[in-house]
This record gives sequence, C-alpha cells and structure tokens, in this order.
Amino acid sequence: MGFSIEKQEFCMQRFVKLATSAAIVLALAACASSSPDVIQRGDAQRMAQVQDGTVLSVRNVVVDGSQSGVGAAVGGVVGAIGGYGGSGVQREAQVLGVLAGVAGAAAGNAIERFSTKEEAVEILVQLKGGDRRAIVQAKAGETLAAGDAVVIVTTGGKVRVTKAPK
Repeated sequence: MGFSIEKQEFCMQRFVKLATSAAIVLALAACASSSPDVIQRGDAQRMAQVQDGTVLSVRNVVVDGSQSGVGAAVGGVVGAIGGYGGSGVQREAQVLGVLAGVAGAAAGNAIERFSTKEEAVEILVQLKGGDRRAIVQAKAGETLAAGDAVVIVTTGGKVRVTKAPK
C-alpha cells in the first residue's frame, strides 16, 4: 500500500517549505558580521577606551565557523521529513526518515560551519608604553601594514584596530 498522489504532493510541499526555511535561517546566520566596520547597536553612543600604537605585523588568518546547532537541527528536520516521504511502506518510511535525519543534521552542521567561516587578519601592535597586543579581526575596508599608526578601540569587551587620525 503506497502513498496517494495527494499525500505525496503534500509531503513534497512540506519538504520544500522546510528546505526554504532552512536556507533562510542559514543565510541569516551567514550575515552576522564581526567586521570592524560594523558597530553593534548596543555599542553605539557608548564611551570606548582608546590606546595608541604602531602596527608591527599583519597576517591573514581564517576564523573558524560557528556551530550553534541551528544548522544541524534544521538539516535534521528537513532530512527526516524528506526521508519519511521517500517510501510508501510505513516501516521503511520510518527507517528512511531516521537515516535521512542524521544525514541532514550532519550536512546542516557542515553548511552552518562553512557559511560562518570568515577571512580575518591578526594584527600585532606595539603600544606607546611598550606593551604588545595581538588582535584578530575581520578584514575591513582599510588595509593596515607594518609601521602604520593605529588606535585600539575597546567597547564593551570588544576590540578593533583602525588607522589613527592624522
């Protein structure tokens, strides 16, 4: 005994809606930025500590993507629903649903991690007092190089490096 055409179409429509929702959630997660050019709303109109320094070196690094569990959860649900609709036999549908759910969770986790990975720079700065600081931040609109005069701006525990005003 198999699924009727109407039941198959209903399952496919649900699968498409969930897949679209998953894509939207992952796209929004990818939009989160740690760019020094983007200031969080909570940091606006707050006093920040500023330190003067000189760039000693800059090197490219990659900030590993996040794994909040959203990608795995959405992938697991979408996979389970898609797998469950893959067979007309109840027992097969359940087994397929579980297997596809596990595969979907793994794929969703990998997609989330890859989509939130970010190109960044590690900046080594010599402060005026002689101390050194290493700061990793997302690549910004301005390019820093060894010898540049910079300011280190600290707001609410977050740090960013920018060229010093002339």
